[in-house]
Amino acid sequence: MTDVVVVESPAKAKTINKYLGSNYTVLASFGHVRDLPPKDGSVRPDENFAMAWQTDERGSKQISAIAKALKGAKNLYLATDPDREGEAISWHVRSVLEEKKLLKNVTVHRVTFNEITKSAVQAAMAGPRELDQPLIDAYLARRALDYLVGFTLSPVLWRKLPGSRSAGRVQSVALRLICEREAEIEVFKPREYWSVTGGFNTPAKASFQARLTHLRGEKLDQFTLNTETLAFDARDTVRGGSFTVQSVERKRTKRNPPPPFTTSTLQQEASRKLGMSAQTTMRTAQQLYEGVEISGETVGLITYMRTDGVTMAQEAIASIRGHIGQSFGEEYVPASPRAYSTKAKNAQEAHEAIRPTEITRTPDRVASTLTPDQKRLYDLIWKRSVASQMQSAEMDQVAVVLADGSGKTLLRATGSTIAFDGFLKLYIEGRDDSKIGDDEEGRLLPPMKEGDRITTQTVEAEQHFTQPPPRYSEASLVKKMEEIGIGRPSTYASILSVLRDRNYVRLEARRFMPEDRGRLVTAFLTSFFERYVDTSFTASLEEQLDDISGARADWHDVMAAFWRDFSAAVDQTKDLKISDVIDALDADLGAHFFPAKEDGSDPRDCTACGTGRLGLRLGKHGAFIGCSNYPECQFTRRLVADDGSDDGLKDGMRVLGQDPTTQEDITIRRGPYGLYIQRGEADPNDKKAKPKRTTIPKGLDGNTITLEQALGLLSLPRVVGTHPETGETIEAGLGRFGPFVKMGAVFGTLDKDDDVLTVGLNRAVDSLAKKLASIRTIGPHPKDNEAVMVRKGRFGPYVQHKQVVATLAKDRDMNDVTLDEALALLAEKGKPLKGGAKKTTARKTTTKASTKKTEKAEPKTKRAATTKKSADATKTTKKPSSRTTKTKTTATKEAD
Repeated sequence: MTDVVVVESPAKAKTINKYLGSNYTVLASFGHVRDLPPKDGSVRPDENFAMAWQTDERGSKQISAIAKALKGAKNLYLATDPDREGEAISWHVRSVLEEKKLLKNVTVHRVTFNEITKSAVQAAMAGPRELDQPLIDAYLARRALDYLVGFTLSPVLWRKLPGSRSAGRVQSVALRLICEREAEIEVFKPREYWSVTGGFNTPAKASFQARLTHLRGEKLDQFTLNTETLAFDARDTVRGGSFTVQSVERKRTKRNPPPPFTTSTLQQEASRKLGMSAQTTMRTAQQLYEGVEISGETVGLITYMRTDGVTMAQEAIASIRGHIGQSFGEEYVPASPRAYSTKAKNAQEAHEAIRPTEITRTPDRVASTLTPDQKRLYDLIWKRSVASQMQSAEMDQVAVVLADGSGKTLLRATGSTIAFDGFLKLYIEGRDDSKIGDDEEGRLLPPMKEGDRITTQTVEAEQHFTQPPPRYSEASLVKKMEEIGIGRPSTYASILSVLRDRNYVRLEARRFMPEDRGRLVTAFLTSFFERYVDTSFTASLEEQLDDISGARADWHDVMAAFWRDFSAAVDQTKDLKISDVIDALDADLGAHFFPAKEDGSDPRDCTACGTGRLGLRLGKHGAFIGCSNYPECQFTRRLVADDGSDDGLKDGMRVLGQDPTTQEDITIRRGPYGLYIQRGEADPNDKKAKPKRTTIPKGLDGNTITLEQALGLLSLPRVVGTHPETGETIEAGLGRFGPFVKMGAVFGTLDKDDDVLTVGLNRAVDSLAKKLASIRTIGPHPKDNEAVMVRKGRFGPYVQHKQVVATLAKDRDMNDVTLDEALALLAEKGKPLKGGAKKTTARKTTTKASTKKTEKAEPKTKRAATTKKSADATKTTKKPSSRTTKTKTTATKEAD
């Protein structure tokens, strides 16, 4: 009998099965097989933080498949991802199997590999280990923390701050960072300053520019010249002076390459260089890690993408150095390999950096097998990995100081040239590699020597103003969270996604801006739960979680200390009055909601009644601005505009362009339920003919949607590919409830951040897996060759053939139902899927009508006896009918 290997995804299972051969059965867990139920009591602090785990339909199906494969097997290899989450998934699989007593005479092994290559997989299988209990304990502590914060703090928000969504442990801190940056921008007052720059010629008539640094013996700082008068006086002084070269300073500097990518630096660089969101970056990296088809074989192109280590395996470094020498020349290879160490707070360097699994697979060689996003991201990872082991770049820098006759007014000119490009030949951090020469060469100063007399050509004074701190981009926010040590690299993408999904923030020009709802939540939490949205407290909690994973702390003790203080803080809010909340929010956000007016009038004066004072109010639908004279004055102003008034549409419509096939206008329009896309116009002479329309999914911004995207949405559904197991066609489309994938009659939902226009086959298969777990085709019906299926309904399993269904016993395992058994059930107990309830209603109506008619016709003296007989008859005759009705109704509910 074969041994069993469990991995996370079906794509990985397929690849690893090829590497291991027929002695192993490789199955996918499809991620976690169980989770905490989203209800109170799933984590019980009074029982030493005991947890109640729940297995969903998909998890049950995968456990059943693993259990079936284990019959007769001697070894179970848990080969999930090599991180904390992967360790937890393996623990869950083992725990469920142990609870079902399915591991008798089976030895459980844990194996991990940093790359999905044949050598790496075989080496891992040859050196298994035990499950890492401290790592599992850290996972349990993190899940318990997030659950308790969410399920304890969110109800407080709902009660005390109507209209808010929920609060998360790390998301709330990230939201606070965004809101505090916005508050800094709002109170920022720009300061004026000036600079004086001159154009000069050398004795050889070569031109260059220099900037004023000293005026009449005084060194100028940024704000010395802070008025036009001072700036023009300095300009005139330079114009009237005669300058010579006082000094020429030359020096050569080295610039070292950046280290290979970690999870967070990959997200940052992909955002800066490629414009990719953190979510898209991680999803694309997962695809490169799990592998793509190259010459008929599935090959993993990069190492594991969830890591904060910057080291690489010695074999990989040797291979990269060899490739550098062959491709660029030996002068680009350093004398010894470069070694890196991470500077991130709370970093765990258990895994390698993200690198190509085989450096000879250059981006050009594999480009034809990759999607556009995969190609761009692989190119980035490959270049960064190679550049990290290349020679340093050498820069020649020149600084020239010009002085007037008194030696008290000085100007400075600087320039630099690349003496040796080194790693810059291949890669520049944060910039387009195609412009390496232009960007890095800078200004080249003409030859000069001390004592040369310089001719003044032009002198100008330029006004400047200081700028407020920039809003966070995805890249800069990820960098900030990593610097202060909150969250983990693997969670950053989901944190940013949650903030947008809850409408706490929005992205404008790729920068985060807090919505009023997000600012209210932050103000509430900082007023009443300051400690738990404090960055240093959250970072210290991360350190404690790291201590647990390093076996330096017990997770129960960490949880007990946290819960004692946290539950006490929550208890203190029970007697909190709405007026207290309003006062706190008003004090924090008053300047935001009531900015000062240019005419100096009070911004809180009510313009409706003239005597009232405007202030923050809380209603059942959220916060709003109201007048103090309520109810006499009914003036209100909403804080959050969600009616499409800011969608930039003129007269409710904007033309994006024309359909290249039909030449009809493609427009974006505002409807009663939000923005939508339309092709062409309605025909006034044919009311039945309607133009093609489609909604805009949540992941797309109606203000920035392109014609290409609009045409793609109008052309839905689109074919994604064929299912690797069933061979059926999978399509992607948009429905009432958002994006979906479809295979035959089976539908799978997509996440809000999934792009229905580009979603790939692996993601589609994963989405359908949960639905397929509740449906099993057991064979064709002998009469018409149509499929006979076993399905899982709300009230238990049932068998179905076309529109005929028959229920099974509730404890019946749907995986054990045979075709013969299903056919017998359908013949004996099968009932039509539709129409049962309507027929029953008709029968009941008829019975009631006839009874009334009979009662009206009969004499009053006989009515009692007739009624009794009628009741007895009804009691006798309706039992079978009632049973039939129940069966039909239940079947209908189950099918739904």
